Amino acid sequence: MPYRSTKAALRQLKTLAQSQAGYFTAKQAAAIGYSNPHLDYHVSTGNFERAGHGIYRLPEIPLSEHDDLVKLSFWSRDREDHPQAIASHETALDVHGLSDLLPTKIHLTVPAKFRKTAPAGTVLHRDVVEPADIEKREGFHVTNPLRTLLDIAADERISEEHLRKAVAEALDRGLVRKSKLVARANSLPAASRLSRLLAAVS
Repeated sequence: MPYRSTKAALRQLKTLAQSQAGYFTAKQAAAIGYSNPHLDYHVSTGNFERAGHGIYRLPEIPLSEHDDLVKLSFWSRDREDHPQAIASHETALDVHGLSDLLPTKIHLTVPAKFRKTAPAGTVLHRDVVEPADIEKREGFHVTNPLRTLLDIAADERISEEHLRKAVAEALDRGLVRKSKLVARANSLPAASRLSRLLAAVS
């Protein structure tokens, strides 16, 4: 690795951490020039905080409103350091402000082959989420409003009343188009109650 000044490395690390709600991984730090001994030193001096296995945080950066989702995104990273978990279902409704439901658990969608055990208070849904259905937030990913409504419609745990409110709010705020909701709902048999609901919307 070519020589890089301490100040330059710190500036790069801060820029990276700011884009990730204050967090960074050991692999990301290593790419910038911070070895494990460097990380241990900065943790001991309070410059960095250890936030999990191979995960660190700059304490000078304020905690995000969705810090719990950021930490879970980092927890879900694979061996290549890529996040696997996407906030979804009731959690995504809450992120988008589409429901007055107060989720008691965090819902994440992960790939079918994801093998990590869900932390307490977390529910994992194994499914494929296409890139077009994902929104990037500061430090985590969330299903977009369209995919979120489809997931909720297919989840029998969610009452039709809550689904109706979420759809109405999304349409009123222009977060989704009715035509796209109709097209996607008609292509998914599991979302048939969403099709019925949309048929009644003028």
